[in-house]
Amino acid sequence: MARFGSLVLLCALAVLSAALLAAELKSKSCSEVRRLYVSKGFNKNDAPVHEINGDHLKICPQGYTCCSQEMEEKYSLQSKDDFKSVVSEQCNHLQAIFASRYKKFDEFFKELLENAEKSLNDMFVKTYGHLYTQNAELFKDLFVELKRYYVVGNVNLEEMLNDFWARLLERMFRLVNSQYHFTDEYLECVSKYTEQLKPFGDVPRKLKLQVTRAFVAARTFAQGLAVARDVVSKVSVVNPTAQCTQALLKMIYCSHCRGLVTVKPCYNYCSNIMRGCLANQGDLDFEWNNFIDAMLMVAERLEGPFNIESVMDPIDVKISDAIMNMQDNSVQVSQKVFQGCGPPKPLPAGRISRSISESAFSARFRPYHPEQRPTTAAGTSLDRLVTDVKEKLKQAKKFWSSLPSNVCNDERMAAGNTNEDDCWNGKGRSRYLFAVTGNGLANQGNNPEVQVDTSKPDIVILRQIMALRVMTSKMKNAYNGNDVDFFDISDESSGEGSGSGCEYQQCPSEFESNATDHSGKSANGKADSAGARVGAQPYLLAALCVMFLVMQREWR
Repeated sequence: MARFGSLVLLCALAVLSAALLAAELKSKSCSEVRRLYVSKGFNKNDAPVHEINGDHLKICPQGYTCCSQEMEEKYSLQSKDDFKSVVSEQCNHLQAIFASRYKKFDEFFKELLENAEKSLNDMFVKTYGHLYTQNAELFKDLFVELKRYYVVGNVNLEEMLNDFWARLLERMFRLVNSQYHFTDEYLECVSKYTEQLKPFGDVPRKLKLQVTRAFVAARTFAQGLAVARDVVSKVSVVNPTAQCTQALLKMIYCSHCRGLVTVKPCYNYCSNIMRGCLANQGDLDFEWNNFIDAMLMVAERLEGPFNIESVMDPIDVKISDAIMNMQDNSVQVSQKVFQGCGPPKPLPAGRISRSISESAFSARFRPYHPEQRPTTAAGTSLDRLVTDVKEKLKQAKKFWSSLPSNVCNDERMAAGNTNEDDCWNGKGRSRYLFAVTGNGLANQGNNPEVQVDTSKPDIVILRQIMALRVMTSKMKNAYNGNDVDFFDISDESSGEGSGSGCEYQQCPSEFESNATDHSGKSANGKADSAGARVGAQPYLLAALCVMFLVMQREWR
């Protein structure tokens, strides 16, 4: 009986041992890790079938592992690509918004000018007939200069408009005094009386004010959209540092080496790594927000007193009113000019009659009101365009300080912030215990996950900060109705379109960009206080000063 009992016990132990062995073999299988590794296009021969000793691992936790040395190296490259892809996706959406709105605004402004020129030409041909066609180049030149200002800049609007009215006065003075012969010197004297005699009434003064403010605001706003587009484009190209890449590997793929293929990184763990890897991008936030605020201010002007559509649509009627003012006051104007410039020389009798016949000025000018006037350009109106862009600008505010969180909100990068216990914390499947650091370079000194050199701001980011700062200054000038010296902001950023001069000449790229590491971080709430940034301020200010001096020399 005792022998029988011993046999039963031995059999039971044997069955139990077999079960434990089977369970142990199952737990050490790397089949799922291997499958996922191969699905990314890697060689299956790199991946072990069962767990192996992990002494060869440099970044991932050692011990028994499903990762070979080759796998860790390839996962390191893959984690870098994954990070760049997610950041690019976040930025590409914003860039596409600014690119599409810039294109729409640019098309609208150019078509608005084309419509205004066509309307004026049609109106003046019907109203003034041969008199207009003989002098059409004067009005054509006006629109050429307006288009040149919008596209290229380098046009002083006030001087250009003063010149237009002076030339118009010379032409009309000849017409209303066709019995006289006027030399070029005499007509030059006549033009000097434009401001004093106000032959066109108050139209030139009002139109000059309206055109200058509207064109400065329109051109600056379009430039701002182009600058925003290009800043996002440049900053979205991230090149993780070696320290950032190690942290990314540890976060994204080291869990696979432990067989935890379905466990995602803890949200706060991801946040610290993103704030470290995107620290420099976080430093854009202050100038970016100032720029967005300035764009919104100019948008309000475009909806109100600086509305270029309300200026250009009736410009033909306004110029016609000015011409009629000149006709009504032609006798008084002529007498005062004769007093100031001297009596003109009469034409011979035959030439007088021929000159009067050619001018046909006896018919009174009359206002022309066509039944249909172009009220929109590019299939839309300025109000609709501005309303849409204002909404997008508001959404774009704080984009850079929100970028780390937005990356971690991607389900490919981290677990939800409510799943704090069942997530990968860099060592195992457990809660992440470290506090989340702030945004920006200066806050990364105590980042527990990414080692960041806070003394070396990224030169590419500094250049974008400078571009935003310059454009913000232009916006504030435009908001106040001041014509600024447009030195081609697109030479620094946009490289095309409004104000770039690229329709007429080859434009340089914004900056000679070097491939630099964009290691950065973002901030949250209290950690972004002024005191937290003090450490990096001297370096940042010094670098910005150098950049400003260099760029200032170029702009001159």
